[in-house]
Amino acid sequence: MKLSQRAIDLAESATLAVAARAAKMKAEGVDVVGFGAGEPDFGTPEHICEAGIAAIKAGHTGYPKPASGLAETKKAVCERFERVNGLSYTPQQTIITSGGKECIHLAVHAVIDPGDEVVIPVPYWVSYPEIVRLAGGVPVVVAGAVANDYKVTPDLLRAVLTDRTRMVIINSPSNPSGVTYEPDEIRALASVLTEREVLILSDEIYDELLYDGQRTLSYAAVNDDAYAQTLTVNSASKTYAMTGWRLGYAGGPVDVVKAMAKLQSQSTSGAATFSQIALATALTGDQSAVESMRVEFERRGKHMWKRLTSMSGVACPKPTGAFYCFPDVSATFARLGVSSSREFAARLLEKAKVAVVPGIAFGMDAHVRLSFATSMEEIDKGLDRLAAFLE
Repeated sequence: MKLSQRAIDLAESATLAVAARAAKMKAEGVDVVGFGAGEPDFGTPEHICEAGIAAIKAGHTGYPKPASGLAETKKAVCERFERVNGLSYTPQQTIITSGGKECIHLAVHAVIDPGDEVVIPVPYWVSYPEIVRLAGGVPVVVAGAVANDYKVTPDLLRAVLTDRTRMVIINSPSNPSGVTYEPDEIRALASVLTEREVLILSDEIYDELLYDGQRTLSYAAVNDDAYAQTLTVNSASKTYAMTGWRLGYAGGPVDVVKAMAKLQSQSTSGAATFSQIALATALTGDQSAVESMRVEFERRGKHMWKRLTSMSGVACPKPTGAFYCFPDVSATFARLGVSSSREFAARLLEKAKVAVVPGIAFGMDAHVRLSFATSMEEIDKGLDRLAAFLE
């Protein structure tokens, strides 16, 4: 059977592939420590589950109406944007999607025509460039200095902007590095972009997972100009441990949101109705579980980072958000007899039974990504194996 060229050219999600490989090995009885998954190891808080169950029992199992999101869920999203991000959106400016990934997919396809350029800082989430290519767009990557934890500066950003630039993606806190832009750094980037006709896609799905007193600023909250050109994307997946519920949401310019909704009406028809009702409860109900998970992630992240940076040949930016460490392990390649992050990850899985994601999937081949969204016991077991592997 002939396949489309776009399907042939599309790269499989490296993070999902690693998680699937580790799960398969575990099912076969192999004692694998999996650092690949980008999802909390906590269950969805009980009151959110109960809201979803109650919605199903009450018969809320039909198509969502409208496809762009239930009125009560959009209202909850608006309240959350105001409370957490200081952003005032109306329901007409918001959309509920089947996960944060679909939200980004819709946004890119709503704005990008073939040949349009999308600026993506490195390291990037694995799906950004692939989604851009699916829309016929051209990913333009820009890397910050190691000394600045890879964060992009105004000068670096200005240097890659062209007449074809239609979108700039900002992700803070970062997947995969856990690095977070300071408020002043966000303001500095905005000073370069506010006079250009570009959409800023601000991916803020880790905005409540912040550590060491780290502060953050929503890009759209910088000023009125930034607000007018920004689509703020979020998700229930990380903050509320709801990855499998498939719930994303966004707020931004009405014309962009309407275009996304039109695309959604011809694809998924919207996020599941009962899931949206649970999302409204998550966003407006008891938030204590969010803080409990954040505190535990902070404890694990500090521990993993300290252990990684004590290993010979390993350098790692300190994660101040999200739940990942992104160490540079290239100094170990020669003595291990490998030449790439893929070879490193394959050898580590084969010899030490530890699963990590190759950094090339995030645009940086010297690195690998480790998730600390797993128990401290598993973290130490995996890091013990990594340390022995590197000796």
